[in-house]
Amino acid sequence: MKIVVLGGGISTEREVSLVSATSICRALRSLGHRAVFVDMFFGLEDYGKPVEAIFDEPDGLCGAAVIHDEEPDIGQVIAARKYKSPSRLGRGVLEACQLADCVYLGLHGADGEDGKIQAALDLLGVPYTGSGHLGSAMAMDKAVAKRVMAAAGILTPGWEEYEVRVEEIEALADKIKRPCVIKVIDGGSSIGVYITDTREQVVTALHEVVKYGARIVVEDKIVGRELTVPVLEGEALAPIEIVPPDSGTFDYVAKYQSGDKAAREICPAPIDEELKLQVQKIALQVHETLGLAVLSRSDFIVDDRGRAWCLEVNTLPGMTPASLIPKAAKLAGMDYPALCERIVLASLEKNN
Repeated sequence: MKIVVLGGGISTEREVSLVSATSICRALRSLGHRAVFVDMFFGLEDYGKPVEAIFDEPDGLCGAAVIHDEEPDIGQVIAARKYKSPSRLGRGVLEACQLADCVYLGLHGADGEDGKIQAALDLLGVPYTGSGHLGSAMAMDKAVAKRVMAAAGILTPGWEEYEVRVEEIEALADKIKRPCVIKVIDGGSSIGVYITDTREQVVTALHEVVKYGARIVVEDKIVGRELTVPVLEGEALAPIEIVPPDSGTFDYVAKYQSGDKAAREICPAPIDEELKLQVQKIALQVHETLGLAVLSRSDFIVDDRGRAWCLEVNTLPGMTPASLIPKAAKLAGMDYPALCERIVLASLEKNN
């Protein structure tokens, strides 16, 4: 098949997306597919051949990609594009997608997980991997997702939604109950997430979070074990436990770096059968309630009473070879290339 793997973009998760997308592209090519990587923001502005020739490139246009300790400087990324346009789509992106049998969405964060690219591809009649535009948009907006979950009886930490104005931060800090977790409404990869116990920490967090967006969710802080449950084609895979590093902070560095700063990911999670079935059932319920398709990953905190609180759901979870869904799939007997291909085939079946 001719497959365009879209990655990059200009979200704060750009580097993670680049690693996911180039890894997916290489995996699909190893199975004989004519897969090609295209950066959604830069497009094909440096490609001097006709667009249709991309599928014959021997390397699939896959370059080197790495996740650094700090999130990317999106301002620098935007300035580096030669195509000076307000469009979030680079030159040749839609043309390439229209030539493909399927578009694999290796994107994370804004423009990828929020339903925008899905809606564009829907209008073009181009099949793509994963959930549709509506489910993606609802899941990406943490306040909307929590309202839908609560309405369906899914246990989720109590929350309030606020719009942050810098000049009103001190007054807002007085309203916010502590301890709490402050999150930008549409963030990912633990960027724009702050765990606070004191008023001073709340004020600091509000000054930081507004850099990512004015709309925030302030969530009750639940203490317990962190579990995540992938869903693939209507089946909940093995739960995975995430153990924060000694610092206790599960941030961008802890997610993607190795060594003392890294979190440990235990697959399968060392939990009893009752808890395993409980979180798997809820992950499937979240997936179905939000109208998601093919794959998702739901994150939980399990408190000392054994209650599983659903924090959020990811519709385009990380797909680097070391990411959580590939780990759970491997446990189920599926290697990384087979997983990537299965996602393509299941998505094509969904679109028929």
